[in-house]
Amino acid sequence: MPKMRTDFLVIGSGITGLFQALKLSPYGEVIIVTKKSDYESNTNYAQGGIASVFAQGDKFEDHVNDTLESGAGLCDPEAVRVLVQEGPPLVKELLELGVPFNLDPKGEFDLHREGGHGTSRIVHAHDRTGREIEKTLLEIVKSNQNIRILEFHTVVDIITPHHLKRKGLTCFGAYVLSNHSDEVFPILAKKTILASGGAGQVYSHTTNPKIATGDGVASAYRAGAYIKNMEFYQFHPTSLYHDGGDSFLISEAVRGKGGILLTMDGEPFMKKYHPMADLATRDIVARAIDAEMKKTGQPHVWLDISHRPASEIRESFPSIYERCMELGIDITTQPIPVVPAAHFMCGGVGTDLQGRTNIEHLYAAGEVACTGVHGGNRLASNSLLECLVFSNRIAQDVAKNEPSFTQDHDLIPAWDKEGLVNTEEWVLISHDLTEIKNTMSNYVGIVRSDLRLERAKRRMDLIFDEVRDYYNRTIITNPLIELRNLVLVAELIIRSALTRKESRGLHYTTDYPENRQPSRHDTILKNDKVLVN
Repeated sequence: MPKMRTDFLVIGSGITGLFQALKLSPYGEVIIVTKKSDYESNTNYAQGGIASVFAQGDKFEDHVNDTLESGAGLCDPEAVRVLVQEGPPLVKELLELGVPFNLDPKGEFDLHREGGHGTSRIVHAHDRTGREIEKTLLEIVKSNQNIRILEFHTVVDIITPHHLKRKGLTCFGAYVLSNHSDEVFPILAKKTILASGGAGQVYSHTTNPKIATGDGVASAYRAGAYIKNMEFYQFHPTSLYHDGGDSFLISEAVRGKGGILLTMDGEPFMKKYHPMADLATRDIVARAIDAEMKKTGQPHVWLDISHRPASEIRESFPSIYERCMELGIDITTQPIPVVPAAHFMCGGVGTDLQGRTNIEHLYAAGEVACTGVHGGNRLASNSLLECLVFSNRIAQDVAKNEPSFTQDHDLIPAWDKEGLVNTEEWVLISHDLTEIKNTMSNYVGIVRSDLRLERAKRRMDLIFDEVRDYYNRTIITNPLIELRNLVLVAELIIRSALTRKESRGLHYTTDYPENRQPSRHDTILKNDKVLVN
């Protein structure tokens, strides 16, 4: 296939990618690359909303302090202040674009409260906030003549001087696989923005969709980017427990509305673990649920909202109500069976406050990035806010530094597609995916130890070598790219976790149960080296 050229290449079609494309479109042509349909993204599964300061009496400082407290001493205070102060106008911009947020009779935002927040500050569209944002932005993007979306295309690798057999850290675009034709071709760009989301599929139970395979982090690491704080993977405390089908998120807002966590015997237990009880931060609640399940040997706990008026429950949580009813659970009269599930990658590709990575012309925003705003544990509903703020900052940076194509862009070679397809061997290699998920869930989950992590590393090293060897000998496909990326992300999480000899935020290890190290301490990985900052 021929080379393609564009001013800006955006990888991902969630809120970050779509909002990024809109913000960049006044400055040139934009191509969005997405693995599946244009609407399929983590954004679609975000129920809760966007945290932002709108309530009377709420202050920027309060939101900042709640975020810093949740982040367990690892947030970058400057990044948090940028997030909180620059967020409200962008949330209002979404409203002006047509996102149907819930409003009160006065036309002001109807604000919810979620865990870790000292007050109500969650802007929402019932429990379908992400879906409504995605739908609205997608309609606007599709009508913009400067933006083109390539559906069913997967990024294989970031293009750097390595592909010209030279050293250097500059991004020229990306090699992309057409999932329909299995052809790989380069998309050359003046600026490339990673907006590819997280990697929840590295675990057995996740609230993320099938596409969340860590493609952005893995490709950035192979290109030479700094990868930060991958040991901090957030498990949402409350995903629906059921025998059939994928995990389904039970929004933080259910507890914000008064939902109470109960043991299988019907006893509330969160007051034993934290003064904020059911409204404690996600790391604390997830560990508490995990501890209660291990004590009793039960497969789940209960989340009960049935003491609230039935009409209020149905109005506030229509998606949750409908999904539970499909499984025979009436949440207006019955408690919901819940378990923790992998939800959000707090680490990622290291960036500065303009979204720039250490690779020239390569940016990152959203869940794929580590901007410093989440630290060791993300505060509820700060994720969509981060997408807006840093996408906007990237566009501002691009506007100040007009990019251009270089002679090196003209020298980028076509993809070498030599290789054989060995169907029998692929059947064996594909089994590695199950082993990756089981290993990560069993040994690198909510509670860890050096013994578990070392065991996980030995197994992952073997799988990594098998996948790399197979990848180097065969024609690539989308499932193979995803497997290659997932095993690398698993390696990065394990290596980061082994490096941190303390418990902090989402990283809890029985060998080092206390916060022993200085509060501001990042784990940074680059080119197989661990750099502690």
